[in-house]
Amino acid sequence: MHTPHLRRASISLLALGTIATLAACSSSAAPADDPASSAAASAADARIAVAYEGGILVLDGTTLETVADLDSEEFTRLNPAGDGRSVMVTMSEGFQVLDTGAGTTEEPELTDTIFAADTPGHVVRHGGKTILYADGTSDTTIFDTDALASSDGLPEVETIPGVEAHHGVSVVLEDGTFLTTVGNADGRNGIEVRDASGAVTASNDQCPGVHGEGTAADEAVVFGCEDGALVYRDGEIVKLDAPDQPYGRMGNAYVSETSPIVVGDYKSDPDAEGYFLDAVTLIDTTADSLEVVDLPEGVEYTFRGVARGPDDLAYIIGSDGAIHVLDPETGELTESYPVIDAWESPVEWQDPHPAITVADGIAYVTEPATDSIHAVDLSTGEIVATGELDVTPNEIAVAAG
Repeated sequence: MHTPHLRRASISLLALGTIATLAACSSSAAPADDPASSAAASAADARIAVAYEGGILVLDGTTLETVADLDSEEFTRLNPAGDGRSVMVTMSEGFQVLDTGAGTTEEPELTDTIFAADTPGHVVRHGGKTILYADGTSDTTIFDTDALASSDGLPEVETIPGVEAHHGVSVVLEDGTFLTTVGNADGRNGIEVRDASGAVTASNDQCPGVHGEGTAADEAVVFGCEDGALVYRDGEIVKLDAPDQPYGRMGNAYVSETSPIVVGDYKSDPDAEGYFLDAVTLIDTTADSLEVVDLPEGVEYTFRGVARGPDDLAYIIGSDGAIHVLDPETGELTESYPVIDAWESPVEWQDPHPAITVADGIAYVTEPATDSIHAVDLSTGEIVATGELDVTPNEIAVAAG
């Protein structure tokens, strides 16, 4: 068993606002979030969307055989919509709905349903809502996740106009609290919190380069900064400083909504070449602490290389080709499962390189070097299926119907 090195960060508290009374959210739909959650159906019902240059494959979740091969734009990003069936595809016109047919015998279809957006960016799923963010306007589009299946075309949406356009993200909590990043064309510096009536109740401008978000247990929300992270919980914003200053960036959060601990990526050298990272952050949203875990030598990853799964553990597809199991409670790596050949950092972030996603105890790992995808049973580390593709896989998303 390997015990990585832990570096505890200092903490500075900014309680910039307390919400005394919050209006109730009109929707009480149950969460339909991470396909690794207990709400997800079995892998036997899953379908896997795999983007490649100019197209999207839809694979059977058990056999990894191709169910459909659909034309798309040259480079697309894929995000589960949260309903266990649909995938949001970022296209030039906006977020286009891919119906994978998961949980049915229906043929997959890249539908005509498009949520128009200028430069579509982040997709967030929480509390029965799907939240879409348009970087070109900073508008936020919100809809009931389950409405995708029942609507003929676009479901009813709420649009919250942006103030100044930037690469950002928004989150809506179950009581209607709205959290959104703040920035403009010159940069991003924090977040703003509004109650269900739209009134600003808290804000923080001490988060340079704010990027990425994640909602942990009890609706604690984390946003990454270039010098640490922000945590919003119970009406207050807490700033957590990274141990490396002035630059210690957390920009992507990997969460389980049953765990108070957020696993984040971490970069301490702003001038480092390539996209490999060799440490992760552990952000405890109840203790208001941020720790950095240095991974073993030779174990590096990218933003596509971390997923949460069974028992709230984190699973990292390392540059050595193995899935490394990280216990967020202890910061220890408890298992390593060889899956693919060792690989190098991509030259550009959009370039195909290994990615991991998890559904119901199965990890799906792409291997662009061999044009293949593997399904790994996380209880044993056994590769239970391999799909040989005729294309080079890039982005991946699971729909578990």
